[in-house]
Amino acid sequence: MIYKLGLDVGSTTAKIAVFDAQGQLVYHAYRRHNTKITEVVCSFFDEIREQLGCCQVSAMVTGSAGMGISEMAKIPFVQEVVAASRLIFEKYAGVRTLVDLGGEDSKMIFFHMDRQPDIRMNGSCAGGTGAFIDQMAVLLGIPIEELNLHVTPNPTIYSIASRCGVFAKTDVQNLISREAPKGDIVASVFHAVAMQTMNTLARACDIAPRVMFCGGPFSFLPSLKDFFLKAMHLLPSDVVNAEHPEIVSASGAALMEATRLEVSIDALRRRVEEAQATVVLRKNVLPQLFASDEEREHWLLHEKEVELVRKVSPADYRGSKCYVGIDSGSTTTKIAIIGEGKELIYKYYAHNDGNPLNAVKSGLQGFADELAAAGRELSVVGSTVTGYGEDLIRAAFGIDHGVVETIAHYTAAHYLNPEITFVLDIGGQDMKAIFIKNGEISRVELNEACSSGCGSFVETFGKSLGYTAPEFAALACTADQPCDLGTRCTVFMNSKVKQSLREKASTADIAAGLSYSVIKNCLYKVLKFSDLNELGDHIVVQGGAFKNASIQRALEVVTGKRVTCSKIPELMGAYGAALIAMKKTNAQ
Repeated sequence: MIYKLGLDVGSTTAKIAVFDAQGQLVYHAYRRHNTKITEVVCSFFDEIREQLGCCQVSAMVTGSAGMGISEMAKIPFVQEVVAASRLIFEKYAGVRTLVDLGGEDSKMIFFHMDRQPDIRMNGSCAGGTGAFIDQMAVLLGIPIEELNLHVTPNPTIYSIASRCGVFAKTDVQNLISREAPKGDIVASVFHAVAMQTMNTLARACDIAPRVMFCGGPFSFLPSLKDFFLKAMHLLPSDVVNAEHPEIVSASGAALMEATRLEVSIDALRRRVEEAQATVVLRKNVLPQLFASDEEREHWLLHEKEVELVRKVSPADYRGSKCYVGIDSGSTTTKIAIIGEGKELIYKYYAHNDGNPLNAVKSGLQGFADELAAAGRELSVVGSTVTGYGEDLIRAAFGIDHGVVETIAHYTAAHYLNPEITFVLDIGGQDMKAIFIKNGEISRVELNEACSSGCGSFVETFGKSLGYTAPEFAALACTADQPCDLGTRCTVFMNSKVKQSLREKASTADIAAGLSYSVIKNCLYKVLKFSDLNELGDHIVVQGGAFKNASIQRALEVVTGKRVTCSKIPELMGAYGAALIAMKKTNAQ
């Protein structure tokens, strides 16, 4: 017997379907591949062999990343919407509209009785797709598989900008800060995804029942379908439920009547493994972050040895006074408490979890606890707050002074390097660039709604592959051929990442490419530099993004200049605020 096999490898998941000669599904699987595509695909083949023996298969591949497998392993390829259409014709002839939501793409197919299907796909933006939902789940602190459980009957729907995950993060964070019920926020996310898909793909085309929903998000988040039905003004009775909606394209590829590869399952596995071992001459490769292991080790050792902010514990501090600096951001709170010699006595960094007042209270209580444990008493003689929550925190805690973020960051940077000419502060979702001439601020550039040049997407991408932020940063530093992912908005990089995967880029190469993208987006897209000499020779970097050593190194490679970074880049706003508290207090 020859089994029909369809393999669908997308940007985030791999799916497979195997049918027998009677058209019965005998094996199927759905897994996240975390860029380890060959390993996951070969695990499918191993399970098929265990279940069906060394069987003969007639194979076809589909999916955005499946194209690379097709090219290298010489397996016939079919476009995924064509494959999905084939399954509809074969097994669900009554369907008139197909809605397919994937990890980073969305599709709608309108079937007509008298002409070819009308196929609509999203472009290179992943807004409103499965990846978008993943990002919102992380922000809410809810496992993706549990999102569905939080949706309550008759929820309040809030406005969320689903066009881009970065814009949506601000909306969702504001809802969390306002203590909106999580069930309402999840429902609002689902509503936003439905409206984004409809507005993008269903324009000038009526949604005709019956409708089928397919793809991972619909398979594992049943409530999402309800929000689509509301947006479409349809009833549950208008829906045709696929037996396995997560493998529709893989099933269609298996059932395609076209030229296919007939081979044993063992031979198919060898083809894929050998294709992985084939050397591919990749295009658009960037310089290595480090030319050799020795250079990397020397650089990292130097960075570890240089400490620009002196630290002492409360027990070892010999002064009697201290100064408090608080940076109350939209998502995180940072506190730095310094002594009379500007040494750092205490530091605190925490997510607000929707309540910045509690975050500050917890941070200050932590300092009090450390003092008590050390048997010390210190007098707080000055305090300054900066950031998003400046007015709220100042009023609630009786803080002496408030200062804009730019001044706080400049003050800290000037302390690190009095000859400073340029300060670059990159946070998770925002960016500040400060130009200094003759010791004075001459120009300030801020990003607005766009996250280009920001660092949260690097951490999010690393987490999606199963790496912590430090692990992903360390991996980037070892890359041999960093990918050039361009200087467009970070959400538009998905297609570049897919292309790199097709060219067999390693995870390290992608990690390094993302670090380069942070810097290139910042310098060329947001700041629009044409001459990097504008930065001067004394550059200081700050912000949580620079805890990632590969981003700091990428800036050095791009500019050809050495940059200064403390070991507490994420706390420099708070440290600058503490320095300002000292200055203002001593000036009185």
